[in-house]
Amino acid sequence: MTSSQIQAMPQEKFLLVAVNLLHTAFVEAARTEAKKLYNEISQGSIVHLTSVKLVDDSIARFDLSLAHGEYRGSLNYGAFRASLTTLIGNISKALSEEKELRVFSAVNGGNAMIFGITAVTHEDDKPNVMVLAADTGQEGGGTTLQLMYLNPEQFMGSKTNAGADAQN
Repeated sequence: MTSSQIQAMPQEKFLLVAVNLLHTAFVEAARTEAKKLYNEISQGSIVHLTSVKLVDDSIARFDLSLAHGEYRGSLNYGAFRASLTTLIGNISKALSEEKELRVFSAVNGGNAMIFGITAVTHEDDKPNVMVLAADTGQEGGGTTLQLMYLNPEQFMGSKTNAGADAQN
């Protein structure tokens, strides 16, 4: 999928395609296949998910990667799957409720974007925040879906920070 095709596609439709691809790859797939895919992306690989033939006969290639440097704790398949199913559910709910989507684009005018729907999960009482990003600037016109863990501290409200200051 070229950058112009993805930018012409409504964000809601793109998110629906992305959620369906993730659901197929991790929820509908056999556990051994899903775990194998997780192992590949958790080791830093970019994995080909699928190629889709579009109405204009062009081919849209979708790849997947995982950025887990901000994950708090020891990331394993179970914790990843909990984050992912929460993210899929939250995106699906936002789409069905037709909520306004917040999308953060690359500052430098690149083709990367982060969708502002989060999945917050807790592992050993540590919060983790997963989001979906997409980069449509691949050579050959592909799109990389990137599951990203963000630093959860940036989502903590001022009440939490004020309470911490009062204890000092």
